[in-house]
Amino acid sequence: MYKELVLQTSGSSSMVPGTAASTSSRILCYLKANKTYEVMNNQGHRIYFVEEQSNWFLRYLCGLARPFTMTIYDNTGQVVITVHKGLGCSCCCCIGWCRGCCPQQLIVEAPPGQTIGYIYQNFQTIWPKFQIKNQNKEDVMKIRGPCLVSGCLRDLNFKLLSVDDEIVIGNISKHCPGFVKGLLRDADTFKIQFPFDLDVKIKALMLGASLITCILNSGPKSHPERLWQRLLSLSFASQTSAKLNNLP
Repeated sequence: MYKELVLQTSGSSSMVPGTAASTSSRILCYLKANKTYEVMNNQGHRIYFVEEQSNWFLRYLCGLARPFTMTIYDNTGQVVITVHKGLGCSCCCCIGWCRGCCPQQLIVEAPPGQTIGYIYQNFQTIWPKFQIKNQNKEDVMKIRGPCLVSGCLRDLNFKLLSVDDEIVIGNISKHCPGFVKGLLRDADTFKIQFPFDLDVKIKALMLGASLITCILNSGPKSHPERLWQRLLSLSFASQTSAKLNNLP
């Protein structure tokens, strides 16, 4: 028997609908607001709420490579899991535009302060792969994703595999609503399937892996995010080029 969870992005805007504000104020509020997620069961009831804590400037300058801490709350407001990720790219020229060439590493704690495992992204540019390790950094599971060049408008399915790649334990999937609906939607939905009798620590690690999968495969949809990330990148690149040209 499999259990199914639904991970849905809740957007990042904290603006109250209908309030009057200038365009610059709306963009600034959008940039500074932390991203949030909801984890629901297959009946549609929320069981966890996830909030990303990260520097807003690094979030839009570094993009996917940004450092962050994901705090996962239960319905009582108690923190049950934290997921930490450092800066995923040390190359200042990259500015977060790379995906597979800057592998991501996560530390999962449950409860907070007690490390239960790690999630490593293998160096891949076409086939995304992750390794899930326990607190002793021993392999316990693998995640193998679809070919990234097969098209951004197709459904995504990440298989949760045993260490020897022989047994499919579960999967993380994202349904593509189509080009037009995808432009109108402000949230992405991922489904997580795993066995009922899976160890509770492995379930927490799977949730952490689902978050990084969601981040890497939920591209910026809003105009302010795309605009500001591109402007910041171009500005940083031009300043770096000017400094190099002024060198003796």
